[in-house]
Amino acid sequence: MLILSSFFAQSQIINVENLRRVTDTSGWSGYTRFDFQLIKNKNSIFVLSNDVRVQYKTKNHLWLLINDVDFKKANSTKLVSKNAQHLRYNYRFHSKITWEAFLQSQEDEISAIRFRGLAGTGFRFKFFKSEEYKFYLGSLLMFEHENSNSQIKRIHNDWRNSSYLSFSLYPKENVTVVSTTYFQPRLNQFSDFRVSSQTSVILTIFKNLAFTATFSYQFDKFPVEGVPKEQYTLKNGLVYSFD
Repeated sequence: MLILSSFFAQSQIINVENLRRVTDTSGWSGYTRFDFQLIKNKNSIFVLSNDVRVQYKTKNHLWLLINDVDFKKANSTKLVSKNAQHLRYNYRFHSKITWEAFLQSQEDEISAIRFRGLAGTGFRFKFFKSEEYKFYLGSLLMFEHENSNSQIKRIHNDWRNSSYLSFSLYPKENVTVVSTTYFQPRLNQFSDFRVSSQTSVILTIFKNLAFTATFSYQFDKFPVEGVPKEQYTLKNGLVYSFD
C-alpha cells in the first residue's frame, strides 16, 4: 500500500488490542501494511517498514501473530532498526472471561534494546459490549529478559504485571475509535514501571481499505541510559485487510 504520510517514534510495548480484528466468523483474517519512502535533498533518506497481523479464530479459541519491521537510513548512517514478533493465544471459557498467553521477541535500536524476550499469561475481562462500544480489562503476569545496547551493558531478568484498559467506539458505520492504555510495573520494585497508550481513528473507505490515524505515547520510569523517558508517535496511512 502507498502510505499518505508517516512520522515515527518507537514504542517498546506492542499494542495488541489495537491490532485485534473484530469478526464474528471463524477462520483466517488479518492485514498487511507496507511503507516505503525515498527522499533526496541535502541528504538521501531511505525508510522501509512492514506490519503483518494474522489471526485465526474459532468459537472459543483465537491465535494472533504480529510481525513488525521498521528501518530508516540517512546517507550511510542507520538511524532506526526495529523488529518485533508477537504470538498470542486466547481461550474464552466464559462469555466475559478469556484466558490469554503470549510470547514476544523484540529488538529496538533507538531504545537501545539489543534483545527483549517476554512470556506471560493472565485473564481478560469484557465489561460492556454493544453495537456502539466495547470495554475490556486485562491483567497478566509476565517474565522479561532484556539485553541492552547502551555503553554500560546490562542484562535484566524481571517479573512484571501487564494490565491494560481497552475500549472501542463506533460512532458511525464507517468510523472506529480504538484506545488502549497499558501499565507494567516491576513486581519487586513497583516504582519501576512503564505506561503506554495508543489511540487509533479508523475511517473505512471501501470494504477492505481504510485510512488510519494513530497517536502513541510511552513513558518508561527507568529506560536504558541515554534513552528519553517519554516517546511518542503520530502515524497516518492506508491499511488493507482481508477476511
